[in-house]
Amino acid sequence: MSSEPADPEFRPHRVVVLALDGLLPFELGIPHRIFGRPTDARGRHLYEVVTCSIRPPGPVQTDADFTITVEHGPEALATADTVIVPALYEFGPLFEEGVLTGELAAALAHIRPGTRLTSICTGVYVLAAAGYLDGRPATTHWADAEHFQKLFPQIDVDPNVLFIDDGDVLTSAGVAAGIDLCLHMVRRDHGSAVANDIARRTVVPPHRDGGQAQYIHRPVPEPQVATTRSARAWALGRLHEPIQLRDMAAQESMSVRTFTRRFREEVGVSPGQWLTQQRVERARHLLESSDLSVDQVAQDAGFGTAQSMRQHLQAALGVTPTAYRRTFRTGVRT
Repeated sequence: MSSEPADPEFRPHRVVVLALDGLLPFELGIPHRIFGRPTDARGRHLYEVVTCSIRPPGPVQTDADFTITVEHGPEALATADTVIVPALYEFGPLFEEGVLTGELAAALAHIRPGTRLTSICTGVYVLAAAGYLDGRPATTHWADAEHFQKLFPQIDVDPNVLFIDDGDVLTSAGVAAGIDLCLHMVRRDHGSAVANDIARRTVVPPHRDGGQAQYIHRPVPEPQVATTRSARAWALGRLHEPIQLRDMAAQESMSVRTFTRRFREEVGVSPGQWLTQQRVERARHLLESSDLSVDQVAQDAGFGTAQSMRQHLQAALGVTPTAYRRTFRTGVRT
């Protein structure tokens, strides 16, 4: 039996991970774990992941008690469709003055215009010092946000979110938020079904609610604070129905005012924003996985009308329901 002919136009999306001295090994491994899995219906890998250094191939020091050997030099950055800068603990001009070393600046000069740029945690200092974030929104670990903002006042820093997608430049908060961001990028590239399958294999949620606010330590926590978890579960079971704020509050036997405050403390967004997010995710899933009409999807997701759903998807994703379905109902598997 003859093998299936190769597709000369197929080329996997090339992700180049920049390994700098002081890097955190956990964050370095995230892109390889998330982007290394997805394949299309013919078994071809959708991404190619390569690690490079700012120097010729050789050892790179981590923040642990070992080094790693990197087999590619800075020239690999010129081949990237996406560049990812993981977190690092390398103190010096970058963290103290917000400026690049000559060696790092020379390496970044290899990046082609139009390349998607991504940072995990303190990797954002590299993008900021290079000028990629001037006048744009960005995030980093909440513990570093104040210092980062003072160092780069021209950047709109949001310390409360898990990640920010600003089109061709994406930044994430600390550690596990790098997983959230990489899953988001796969979801943006190939749809929810692919990202969700990777999440299941990685044993992480495909999408975490809220932002960093829920992880910030508060020195004097309120004792025996009631949670809004039951109300969220109740709402998720009836997204197709009209849901009032007072109904959600009633699930926790709280006043609307107390419930709203507690909800924002726990989830990082208001109940109304959270409901819209969940309905958008429900609509995305149905558009990808079912043959329901746009009107039916709007009803099942709780938007009521196709026009309302169209407005919310346009605001959240930048595309119409029809365009989203056309893009992501493909023969992709993982």
